[in-house]
Amino acid sequence: MTTIAPPPTTARPPAASTPPAAASSAPAPTSSTPGPTSSTPAAASSTPRDRAAVLGRLLLCVAVLGGAVVAGIGFAGSYSALRQLAAQKGFGDFAPWFPIGVDAGIIVALAADLYLLRRGVSWPWLRPVAHGLTLATVWFNANAGELSPAADPVAAAMHAVMPLLFVVAVEAARFLVVRTADLEAGRETGGVPLLRWLLSPARTWTMWRRMKLWGLPYSAVVARERALRVYRVMLERQYGKAKHAPSDARLPLTMARYGLTVDEALALPQAAEEQERERREAEADRKVAEEIRAKEREAERRKAALRADGSVKTTAAEVGAQTAAAERLAALEAEAVDSAAVAEARAREAAAEARQAEERARRQEADRKAAEEELRAAELRRQAAEEDQAAELEARAVETERAAEARLRAAEANRRAAEIEARAAEDAARAAEARRQKQAADRAVAEDEAAAAEARQRAVEATARALEIERRAVETEDELRLSPTERAARKVARLVLAEAGGDAERLPLERVAEALGGVSPATASARRKEAAALLADGYRP
Repeated sequence: MTTIAPPPTTARPPAASTPPAAASSAPAPTSSTPGPTSSTPAAASSTPRDRAAVLGRLLLCVAVLGGAVVAGIGFAGSYSALRQLAAQKGFGDFAPWFPIGVDAGIIVALAADLYLLRRGVSWPWLRPVAHGLTLATVWFNANAGELSPAADPVAAAMHAVMPLLFVVAVEAARFLVVRTADLEAGRETGGVPLLRWLLSPARTWTMWRRMKLWGLPYSAVVARERALRVYRVMLERQYGKAKHAPSDARLPLTMARYGLTVDEALALPQAAEEQERERREAEADRKVAEEIRAKEREAERRKAALRADGSVKTTAAEVGAQTAAAERLAALEAEAVDSAAVAEARAREAAAEARQAEERARRQEADRKAAEEELRAAELRRQAAEEDQAAELEARAVETERAAEARLRAAEANRRAAEIEARAAEDAARAAEARRQKQAADRAVAEDEAAAAEARQRAVEATARALEIERRAVETEDELRLSPTERAARKVARLVLAEAGGDAERLPLERVAEALGGVSPATASARRKEAAALLADGYRP
């Protein structure tokens, strides 16, 4: 791609808008006289400025006092003439108030227009109303004489001159307010010269239309028109005709109608590539941020799962412990039941022995009562002895079998209790491991929160340092009494240092326009160039 570099004159404002260097700086003294003599040129150079300031204030006082006198005289003369005319026209008792209403309406409309203009708000109906009332006052004053204006034009002119002077004074004040507001805002106050309208009306109309459409000053439009013509000549010199040049080289010719300079039009492809690159970087940053958020959500999910797993394991351990306690209680109850059975068997054995003792007593009583039946009693005793022996053997066998069964059940209960205790110990170990993992996860979360807090603290400290730098820069600018344009250039320079690493080309024009309160792209580009020049000269806030 071949581009034509704009001539050097396009980078500088026209000579009409930039005073020569000799006018802003006094020549260095050639005398080497030491002491107080060397400070004389500085004192002499400051004296005309002071005299000019005093003269300006004196002229302002004369203008204000003279305007007040002219307004008072005009109001008095107009009041007398209009009251007489109102009385002649049949206004009656309202005749003295009619001239006050008309003249007060002029003053109110013009004063409201000046106030709104000072506040930066304009209502286009106020001035036409004031001028209409002024024309009405002039017409009424011209017809207030004894003769008509056609019959006595001198008297009509004498009646009309004072209201016209009042309007001229107010319009002068309005011009002063408009010019002062433009100077304070850093706007150019000059319009299109009348001679240019007369010498080149068609091109001047195009320039004036461009000024109004895009809010550009006259000097900027003249500089752009000159740069555009020089650029067209250079294109024709290189390609024969401008239309044969590449599309990128013809961008200044195409975009001139939209208020872009040659540099801004040539920078459009690079700006488009920059925007596309920024869009891709923003998309990549968005994807990375999305991945980070996904990983954070996965980490939160894992932490929640670990907490839930730990809670489940803890609950399982508690349930296992309760189950083991219940089983042990059941085993103890079973042992108690077995012990009760053994006691019951012994009770039965004791009852049997008691019954045997009673039987022996009856037998002995029977032996004493029936001696003759001793054989039969002996037989009976033998049988009873045999029965006693068999019963005793049987009772001992039953007792031994039940005791063995009880011991087997106790051993089995002890084995199950040992298994339950082992499982409970294993569950307790798993619960302790889960608690340890939960504590580790909590420590990791606390460390992440501490890192985030530290990052926020660093951001707050960086913001505080930036605000302190901005405050010191504003104080320095106030001490140097810089103009709004110079303040804006230094503000952009500080923005370049803060956001673009000192490279002005890396700072987008949209960011510059936003920082300067929504200025036009041309103004933003100019301020960025001035900021680059300041940084190249070593400016640091």
